[in-house]
Amino acid sequence: MSWDATGMADRHQRAGLLDDAALEASAVVANCAMNRERQLAGVNSYNRELGFSPVDVITAVIAGGSDREAETAAWLDLCCGTGRALIQAARQLDQAGLSARTVLTGVDLVDAFDPVPHAAENLELVCAPVAAWVPGRRFDLITCVHGLHYIGDKLALLARAAGWLTSSGRLVADLDLSAIQLEGGPAAIRRLTARLRASGLAYSSRRHQITCTGRREIRLPYTHLGADDRAGPGYTGQPAVHSHYAEDH
Repeated sequence: MSWDATGMADRHQRAGLLDDAALEASAVVANCAMNRERQLAGVNSYNRELGFSPVDVITAVIAGGSDREAETAAWLDLCCGTGRALIQAARQLDQAGLSARTVLTGVDLVDAFDPVPHAAENLELVCAPVAAWVPGRRFDLITCVHGLHYIGDKLALLARAAGWLTSSGRLVADLDLSAIQLEGGPAAIRRLTARLRASGLAYSSRRHQITCTGRREIRLPYTHLGADDRAGPGYTGQPAVHSHYAEDH
């Protein structure tokens, strides 16, 4: 962090921005209305939000042949809420006889996971801050359905998640660029968008979705200054968190 960024961080802390520990205690971050009840398929579902079926992606990876990096196909869901979609996916994969060839992992800050009504050895639900959690493997699919809205350092999590992909893996996350606060206004956001694209991340403003295919080592020239949980509703209509950054020079 440069001297300018350090001074700016001090000013933002005085302005009431939150660090990760304070943000994790925020009632906005513990909001249960966003991803707690979402099913795997149907009206309020992962299939609808993502635009594809995670189970179809995982089964296609298994069917892809012998050029796999691992014997199992793996899906990681960050900010998974109750884990309901993962539990339902585990059941479908078990019924298809694919439990032994798949790994499903969900991570959420709040330990409010649904009970698992069947033996699911391929399913792991982890209660941990996603900003600090580190996986022990790479993944063929990483999703974050409306979870970035509540993360302080959104850019750092995206960069870390891109590094957890397999060589052909896919990262898909909902992202509202208006929740990223940079000094310099629209021009600074355009520079950020260009840097994301140059790093291998594609952003759809229509879907508010950021994607990446294939493992990437991403380093973005921004210093996270803190988060604002008083920003009010985002495009989903639910309260969201704004992430403040200084552009490194």
